[in-house]
Amino acid sequence: MRKNIAIIMGGYSSEYKISLKSGNVVYDYLDKKKFNGYRIHIFREKWVYVDDDAIEHHVNRHDFSIMIHGQTIRFDCVFNAIHGTPGEDGLMQAYFELLGLPQTSCDYYQAALTFNKRDLLSVLRPYGIKAAKSYYLNLGDPIDKDKIIATVGLPCFVKANRAGSSFGISKVYKKEALETAIELAFKEDSEILIEAFLEGTEVSVGVITYKGETKVLPITEIVTENDFFDYEAKYEGKSQEITPARITKVQEEKVSEIAKRAYEILKMKGYTRSEFIFVDEVPYMLEMNTTPGLTTESILPQQAQKGGIGLSELFESAVEEALK
Repeated sequence: MRKNIAIIMGGYSSEYKISLKSGNVVYDYLDKKKFNGYRIHIFREKWVYVDDDAIEHHVNRHDFSIMIHGQTIRFDCVFNAIHGTPGEDGLMQAYFELLGLPQTSCDYYQAALTFNKRDLLSVLRPYGIKAAKSYYLNLGDPIDKDKIIATVGLPCFVKANRAGSSFGISKVYKKEALETAIELAFKEDSEILIEAFLEGTEVSVGVITYKGETKVLPITEIVTENDFFDYEAKYEGKSQEITPARITKVQEEKVSEIAKRAYEILKMKGYTRSEFIFVDEVPYMLEMNTTPGLTTESILPQQAQKGGIGLSELFESAVEEALK
């Protein structure tokens, strides 16, 4: 009997459009012989199932069921394709945990931790996983520009702490530009991370649970035409994503080992994609994404395909692991 799979997409953040694309790719590639896929749009104003005729059906939030033509449909598993809140920060994971409903991403604690860049890097630092020098700001804190520059130097990156897809991020070269960058970041989040600029090769490392084992996918090198890997570079063709990365065997082994170790230290499940920059052969972690992009052009699906895993296999494995 085919399993009913709710593919959740959308979300409450600036990333909702990208999430809708990811969710639709999952819907298209999920094996129709094994699974009944249901596209569930999660927005602040509504949770709805959208059928193939674009008709919306209300989602009952008490048990996460839907009703179609008088028949109640319940789900065997949830495929999480929401980037940003509430799908990547632990809220949906906790909700499904309370309902006893399996879902494909990591558990709620791991999602909340990794979504918070500051906390993630702080937790991993004692394990020898390096990160850039940083300075923290919360909304309402006094802004001491001289202290910030003394800590992280110039140029530096000003980032929204809990946001993805490079929303709310700026590269700052001059003291005078700090305030504007901070204001931009605060539009996305009430917490800010200001980091030292690291000069080196940027790579993205996918780690997944596949057929019961932790698997590191072929590594992607990020080469951007812009000043850094911003939204335009990520989604509007202003970058090259080269898989496998043009790095040495030693670099490949180092960053693969660190990415896998971080996955296992945090007791992760599902998909992760971690970003690193090599400085003098040493990989420095920038962040870890737990619901990475899943469009056909996205990095993790590219890596999987280079590793001999097609999209249907990739998505089926995530469902099967969740159902275990």
